[in-house]
Amino acid sequence: MKIYQNHPWPVTVSEAILIQESLRSQVITSDQLRQPVKYVAGVDMGFECNGNISRAAVAVLSFPDLQVVETALAQRPTSFPYIPGFLSFREIPAILDAIEKIQITPDIILCDGQGIAHPRRFGIACHLGVILDIPTIGVAKSLLIGKHDQLSDTKGSWQPLIHKGETIGAVLRTRQGVKPVYVSIGHQVSLTTAIEYVLSCTPKYRLPETTRMADKFASGK
Repeated sequence: MKIYQNHPWPVTVSEAILIQESLRSQVITSDQLRQPVKYVAGVDMGFECNGNISRAAVAVLSFPDLQVVETALAQRPTSFPYIPGFLSFREIPAILDAIEKIQITPDIILCDGQGIAHPRRFGIACHLGVILDIPTIGVAKSLLIGKHDQLSDTKGSWQPLIHKGETIGAVLRTRQGVKPVYVSIGHQVSLTTAIEYVLSCTPKYRLPETTRMADKFASGK
């Protein structure tokens, strides 16, 4: 698969902030999906050798039946430390290596991390979407920033995630009786559409099948 654009990968936080601030204006928060959506993908990371080697997996699933149709795995030396708010700089280089190996171009990528629900409105889902010029959605397991009202226990219920008076995402219940996920726009999707596709990709478990299958492949299960 072709990479739309790339940039030098930073080694310092100050360099990373400059990249986030320079690219965030390219994020599109309206729907630009190709119709019909036939393929959805997930990416996941693992680390080896005490974190010195990054291992990235991508899983492409047919939609809406969510059957795995293609996977790829890539490894490379880890070049950026783990720092909250800068996940993309640690993970995306290896993710791009894996994505370059796949033949099917997904219509949407669901990322295990934040989109615009990020201090600088440029989480890993935004970063990957801008680089690939593909619709992306952030589906995080934990809250990074923002507040929300109490959420119903019913599957499909959600509440806006608010930060500094701005709606930056949604807290979404994907399964009754389990913790919610945190959905936010990555690139080329609206929040409403992002919620719809996350729910369509979570028929049984808390996390989308895209994330679960990428994690399964990355861990060799």
